[in-house]
Amino acid sequence: MNSSLNAARRLWELGEARTDVVDVLVVGLGATGAGAALDAASRGLSVAAVDAHDLAFGTSRWSSKLIHGGLRYLASGQVGVARESAVERDALLRFTAPHLVSAHPYLLPLTPAVPRARAATVMAGYRLGDALRAAAGTPRRLLPGPTRLGAERALTLAPALRADGLRGALLSWDGRVVDDARLVVALARTAAAHGARILTRCRALTLAGDGARVRDELTGEEFDIRARAVINATGVWAGGLTPSVALRPSRGTHLVLRPGALGALRAGLHVPIPGERARFALVLPQADGRVYAGLTDEPLDGPIPDVPEAPESDVAFLLEVLGTALDRPLSRADVAGAFAGLRPLVDTTDTTDTTDTTDTTGARASAGGPTADLSRRHAVLRSPDGVVTVVGGKLTTYRRMAEDAVDAACPHARASRTARLPLVGAGPVRPGTPGRLARRYGSEAWALRELMRADPALAEPVALGITRAELVWAVRHEGALDTADLLDRRTRIGLVPEDRAAALPAAEAALAYS
Repeated sequence: MNSSLNAARRLWELGEARTDVVDVLVVGLGATGAGAALDAASRGLSVAAVDAHDLAFGTSRWSSKLIHGGLRYLASGQVGVARESAVERDALLRFTAPHLVSAHPYLLPLTPAVPRARAATVMAGYRLGDALRAAAGTPRRLLPGPTRLGAERALTLAPALRADGLRGALLSWDGRVVDDARLVVALARTAAAHGARILTRCRALTLAGDGARVRDELTGEEFDIRARAVINATGVWAGGLTPSVALRPSRGTHLVLRPGALGALRAGLHVPIPGERARFALVLPQADGRVYAGLTDEPLDGPIPDVPEAPESDVAFLLEVLGTALDRPLSRADVAGAFAGLRPLVDTTDTTDTTDTTDTTGARASAGGPTADLSRRHAVLRSPDGVVTVVGGKLTTYRRMAEDAVDAACPHARASRTARLPLVGAGPVRPGTPGRLARRYGSEAWALRELMRADPALAEPVALGITRAELVWAVRHEGALDTADLLDRRTRIGLVPEDRAAALPAAEAALAYS
């Protein structure tokens, strides 16, 4: 079946959803929800997947863009979580999304704030992480091992580091995704290619074990979607649809630094957070010249917003942490934008490494302690009416979370296939394909090039090297329905307000190509 998502397909499949009974209804189209739709559809089950907003509207687009092997979890004794992360990273690097996920180097600068004993401990951790890589079967050619660099080499890779007192750096490698929202789009389109109905702007009002009452947010019409099994994959918002699920959300803030703010940065940075034993601020250069820097881990109290804001206190904290390692401390003027994501953290009272499949009472979060100390282990929970809710986890392990949710919702279905199932774009890239397009679209990049050849006006850059053709492609094939879909999720132009304003006319024009 065709993988293209667009307004016409949505309208047709909304009509089908009103009358059919599907095997699985998935609510939420972040990474886990889109992954669950793909997992179920690839097993031969009929699937409808709905989201109140857009693909990757919530937490999935606000990640650090890391696809990591779980080193941090080793430090806190969560060996099972670390092992699972390494296995899932391997699947993304080698099989499912090699066009979107690749290895990236990271430096931990050995400043006077990093004693030699701590540096030795961190390097020992890196070597344990490399052992997990080997155990997962990831070739070293895809993910090199750790090493120590001298000060001169460290400054070549990160010239913004403070040279005074620098003893060198520890170099490690981990996975990164070119764009977390694009990963979700690829998941949703691959699910659509296997027959799943991907219905954005379709809000679930109430859930039950046999379906949901939903509202088309474009027309206001309400109707029922009937299903034999229901999966609640709405993450931090899961309790709004399944009240017995109680979570303890935390906020993670990232800065978007202006191009050039850290010079010619050729590697990511891990900057130790003062007073913390195993926490680091992450600095990650982007292909468009921007630099992301994060992240905080602060408890969120009160109502859960659709789009969380990054408070100035988080911005100031991150600038202060980064300043401990830089030759020139960053100022507020170096920050072009900021974004925050919410993590749906679950209780860690049970310290075993196995995934929970239990009553939703098992999702009660502990009342005290910092959210940074809570486990990233995911949980699959069944409510009394039969709704299966999947919460917790992280972007790297979305596939395993989705598999576990479908196993719980459909215990008699055939086994999952997604560990080796390539996503849209994962095929061979034709010679001569521009590198930037290849990194974002993989084997589909050639089709974008042909689109620009057919209409040279579409080759015009909009912002950050992104062309008008990419906006048109998103409307025709990636389910973008409005300018926010185009600027905030199919591309990340909207992270910087002035870039967003400059690109808005082109986004409006692209919608006419539908």
